[in-house]
Amino acid sequence: MFPTGPQIRAARALLNMSRDELAALSGVSARTIDNLESEARTPIQATQIAVMSALMSGVEFLPPDPKLGRGPGVCLVAR
Repeated sequence: MFPTGPQIRAARALLNMSRDELAALSGVSARTIDNLESEARTPIQATQIAVMSALMSGVEFLPPDPKLGRGPGVCLVAR
């Protein structure tokens, strides 16, 4: 499951990471990060993998849990 735009924004906030920092770390453009966060386009798989890899060293993406009435989320990973 690829994270939603709000999950990506939340992950960056939890990690205190700017769009430019995520762009540099993932190897994609800051404009692509903007498009992902606004859900303006469906990213290609290579972009998905690059962004997820850059963020998953510090956060975990949580799937929705309809039984508990929760949507998708993100949490910090213990270091």
